[in-house]
Amino acid sequence: MTGTAPAPFTADDYRARMERAAREAADAGLAGLLVAPGPDLVWLTGYAPTAATERLTLLVLAAGRDPALVVPALEAPDAAKAAGAPVLTLRDWIDGKDPYAVTAALLDDRGRFGISDSAWAMHLLALQKVLPATSYTSLTESLPMLRAVKDAAELELMAAAGAAADRVFEEIRQVPFRGRRETEVGAELAALLRRFGHSQVDFTIVASGPNGANPHHEVGDRVIEHGDMVVLDFGGLKDGYGSDTSRTVHVGEPTDEERRVHDLVREAQEAGFRAVRPGVACQEVDRAARAVIADAGYGANFIHRTGHGIGVTTHEPPYMIEGEERPLVPGMCFSVEPGVYLPGRFGVRIEDIVTVTEDGGRRLNDTTRELVIVD
Repeated sequence: MTGTAPAPFTADDYRARMERAAREAADAGLAGLLVAPGPDLVWLTGYAPTAATERLTLLVLAAGRDPALVVPALEAPDAAKAAGAPVLTLRDWIDGKDPYAVTAALLDDRGRFGISDSAWAMHLLALQKVLPATSYTSLTESLPMLRAVKDAAELELMAAAGAAADRVFEEIRQVPFRGRRETEVGAELAALLRRFGHSQVDFTIVASGPNGANPHHEVGDRVIEHGDMVVLDFGGLKDGYGSDTSRTVHVGEPTDEERRVHDLVREAQEAGFRAVRPGVACQEVDRAARAVIADAGYGANFIHRTGHGIGVTTHEPPYMIEGEERPLVPGMCFSVEPGVYLPGRFGVRIEDIVTVTEDGGRRLNDTTRELVIVD
């Protein structure tokens, strides 16, 4: 796929993210943040080690202190090339030395720290042994909204990822389905995602006929038949930001019931989208979509939350689910994806990524939500 490459994030971008993270940690009553290799480290510094190993790599952030990256000496040259490295102090350590002692020197020995969910237990336990008076809480629990609100540059990348996923659907709807295995169509989806700029494919769900009643079926060896409803759900990362879209197609003409259920899910998806606006609690998006399905008598067949956040990972906070009272904020991005699942028969799901605007919401997926007939 050709096109203009997006402008890379700069050291100043990463500095601003790290400063904000440190402020939010202090506001949450934390002494700082400890960030292991994973999506948080990439988002905060632009650094992704070639492999996460038993050697400790840890970003240390605390309000009023310069950010420091504890890194194995043999990986320090790569870390120094990261876009955020100019605003970091690298604290390297060599094999045979104690990396936890290096880290401990950067920490309040009685502090409570947020630690990224991807941190290895062996590293956390070793830190606790060196600093027994410290305590820790996961970043998802302490700062769940750290990456939730996207800036203008991030929103452009999210929109581009959504547009690429839309192109994938427009291509896949033209291919033959009947007589092919789900695995074959799934492989074609993956190839199309890469063709349209994705560097990482996270999932390709092709759930035909009765398999469609399993929301996370992905792909299997079932041969797709005439008369099948087929749930397609696919996405991954393009230029570091996620796509995720679902459409349900039908092989040949649908029955009246199949069309009715599809229309119901489409109406529910529209209701969820229309509920999006700043200040509204996340759970209201779920309630709006769920009410449509429940009122039609299919409430027991909608068996998952209405949506999940998306950004540098394809599933992250916030979640559109009953009990989540956190208000929507402009710049948040998340899925709106109601579904109806009839065991042993078929399923329907329709999903768009939506971002909150100043006065409502904007879809980042624009392919038709009508029932598409395929061969």
